[in-house]
Amino acid sequence: MKFSIEKAVLNKAVSQAQSVVERRNTIPILSNVLIEATPEGVSFRATDLDTEVVDRAPATVERPGATTVSAALLNDIARKLPDGALVNIAFDAGSGRVSVQAGRANFNLATLPREDFPVMASTEYTANFTAPAPVLRRLFDKSRFAISTEETRYYLNGVFMHVADGEGGRTLRCVATDGHRLARIDAPLPEGAEAMPGVIVPRKTVAELKKLLDDDEAEIAVSISETKVRFANPTITLTSKVIDGTFPDYTRVIPRGNTRRLEVDAADFARAVDRVATVSSERSRAVKLALDEDRLILSVNAPDAGAADEELAVAYADEPLEIGFNAKYLQEIAAQIDRENAVFLFNGSGDAALIREGGDESAVYVVMPMRV
Repeated sequence: MKFSIEKAVLNKAVSQAQSVVERRNTIPILSNVLIEATPEGVSFRATDLDTEVVDRAPATVERPGATTVSAALLNDIARKLPDGALVNIAFDAGSGRVSVQAGRANFNLATLPREDFPVMASTEYTANFTAPAPVLRRLFDKSRFAISTEETRYYLNGVFMHVADGEGGRTLRCVATDGHRLARIDAPLPEGAEAMPGVIVPRKTVAELKKLLDDDEAEIAVSISETKVRFANPTITLTSKVIDGTFPDYTRVIPRGNTRRLEVDAADFARAVDRVATVSSERSRAVKLALDEDRLILSVNAPDAGAADEELAVAYADEPLEIGFNAKYLQEIAAQIDRENAVFLFNGSGDAALIREGGDESAVYVVMPMRV
């Protein structure tokens, strides 16, 4: 194997591939990246057995071939090479070493046999469709903050992607919840997605997916089966096992009868919550919302640290209400809101609040109250 590749191209491809590699591996080959050179270009493949990423890059291939080298080491080398350098990479089967040369810098790296590298088995996918990158980015970016980190409830450790009945018909929906807050985001149902099974996309895969969705012009090919999900743009393919579990019936926790309506500037609200939460105790971070006609008072009372309050002008024309929430949850939801105003719908001080982005019904958030 022998090829030449630009430093920036190598850096981007190796960085993307090695990000799925676990830092601590009991299986040495899983610390490596599989480099495959063909007349069409070079691909870099990495896996942790649950997730696999393949990044294809243009290169001048003199001699096709394949081998594996340490992903972290190659990534560090690619990052530190001079900008604009042409990198020459060659594998000597006799010595079992890979040479990396750029300018006057030379590296000689140990390899492991390519035959030992586990390639994720191909699967017959139930549904195949394409969707614009911005659509998928919105679905996952707006829901990922609510993914649970509690490992015992493993079925909540991802985003539930499925077909659902929305306000205007069938939609592609992403839902995440940790039991304290919930995000439900809808998008138009792409052609070919009608028969897709509902799958729970793991947290790590959602984080890796973010890198595939950078290009606003890209169309993403999505393939889904009962056990795997695959996302591909023109250069990167991300394949992942899905979480083997049943996502709970989230529709039961979305309030239907909340009638007390508060409308507030989302950015002003987020900044005010952040300010008053400065004195809250780290453990609870409880913020009280006191609502009166066209007025909202945010307050925190932390016996050890002190107290804080701030008043905001809002649109509210219902009975007075006092309700407490975790400040972090309020800030995270406010950060998702693209519209100027956030709409809160309350019932009572002990009931979950429903939050929407202005008049947009396609994004719905639910947050449970706290006792303050």
